[in-house]
Amino acid sequence: MDIYYRLIFMALVGAVIGWSTNVTAIKMIFRPVQPVRIPVLGFTLQGLIPKRRGEIAKNIAETVEKELVSLEEIIEELINDDNKEQIYSLIKNKLKNVADERFPIFIPFAFKIMILDHINKIIDEESDDAINELTEVLVHKAIEKVSISGMIEEKINMADYEKIEEIILKIAKKELKHIELLGGVIGLAIGLVQGLILVFA
Repeated sequence: MDIYYRLIFMALVGAVIGWSTNVTAIKMIFRPVQPVRIPVLGFTLQGLIPKRRGEIAKNIAETVEKELVSLEEIIEELINDDNKEQIYSLIKNKLKNVADERFPIFIPFAFKIMILDHINKIIDEESDDAINELTEVLVHKAIEKVSISGMIEEKINMADYEKIEEIILKIAKKELKHIELLGGVIGLAIGLVQGLILVFA
């Protein structure tokens, strides 16, 4: 019976060590936030994410811009077919208002209508090419002046660290718990094997 107690004790010790080791390792991904100097051991301790925050932010930002969404896609989405129709309508309404305000009073109303109809016809025929050219110009100008990856990187670096930690833990809570439990299971198995070796050696 004593043998069984020893085996159970060794297994439990192994489970506790395995579980606590994984818990500590997970905590050290995020903590300590500020570098802590360990005088006796002669090295500095800091959590993985706070230590490499700048590098992580840069990699995330570049991945988002290259793999998920680019500035060209955003502009193209903004100027889609539905939006183009709205742009044409706005231009036509603006022209009508300008004609009503600026055309001399002595010009007959019917003549104004003819002029506006002619301009609207030109807009209908040429506007698609014009909008496409405008989109291309906007894309080139935006690429020169705006960097999505730069904006994302800046936002991540400026964000409150505790908020980032909270978000990551919320997203990966289940997976992290599984890692902790796995450490306990592996530790239990190792402790059991060590107990068997000590008993039967």
